[in-house]
Amino acid sequence: MTDGARVEAAPRLAQWRVDALPCYTYRKSLPFRIGLWNWYISVERNNKQTCVKLFAENSNSTKNGPSAPIASFVTKLLISLPPNQQTIVHPGIFNKQLKHDGFVWAIDSTVTGRFVIEIEFLDLKVADPSGGEPASIWASHQIKQSSDNIALSALSRMLHEDILTDITINAADGSVRAHRAILATRSPVFRSMFSHDLREKELSTVDISDMSLDACHAFLNYIYGDVRSEEFLANRLALLRAADKYDMADLKEACHESLLEDIDTGNVLERLQTAHLYRLPRLKGGCLRFLVDFRKVYEMHDDFNVFLQTAERDLVAEVFHGVLAAWSGR
Repeated sequence: MTDGARVEAAPRLAQWRVDALPCYTYRKSLPFRIGLWNWYISVERNNKQTCVKLFAENSNSTKNGPSAPIASFVTKLLISLPPNQQTIVHPGIFNKQLKHDGFVWAIDSTVTGRFVIEIEFLDLKVADPSGGEPASIWASHQIKQSSDNIALSALSRMLHEDILTDITINAADGSVRAHRAILATRSPVFRSMFSHDLREKELSTVDISDMSLDACHAFLNYIYGDVRSEEFLANRLALLRAADKYDMADLKEACHESLLEDIDTGNVLERLQTAHLYRLPRLKGGCLRFLVDFRKVYEMHDDFNVFLQTAERDLVAEVFHGVLAAWSGR
């Protein structure tokens, strides 16, 4: 692309200078950054009208990317016709979510000579995942992000610096202190323990004897918003067991997603049994596909024989049905 495709951008303003546009011509700008998104402008001319389009890069294809922007902006076409300059102004767009189609402005006139497409952003918002009011990225979004970061940092300090802890978690090989209010907020099972006259409430202790102290630290770090990736990966199975036991759907789904990402011949049979035990259909499907569709089951004679002897009968039958279906489909 040449310099003619470059857009000059300020924090809220973008201008694209376009050379003379012959009839039946389409041009698209280089990406430019405003707010959380990369943007593009395109322009197309036929013998009746000129069409200007503004759209944001499709960030929904990434898990952690921002949702489609909710934009308010004014668009102008500045046409240089010496000695006078003609300006055509769009009435304005307000609180429009720019999804795949973006914004299209069809101008019922032909444009000759050089012209400038100007976009002045009045506001950009992101949708609230919980269904609340959209938040402006230039005000409440930044404040909320800062507030969230400070709050998570404070929670982490409360745990790691033992600030006003009031409950002891006894793991298999050690213990750690925590806060019953935070545990109760994150898990309905913990909340029930501390709300009723149960042993845990009376003694201010929770016994998690099936979890190592390292895994327990990872579990608490997740609850307090401070889990590290290497810590999470090293304790996924223990975290999955805890998520199921303490009814933490978000942690269970995080483990499910992670276990799907690195299936191999060394872990596929264990993952298959884990998926069956904890009712993880996508993980089970991924393991069966790895074994059957990729024919890895034929490379794992010894491990597969052990699996046949130890796994639950209905799971073994499910694997056999998959193998037979693959054979019949040859």
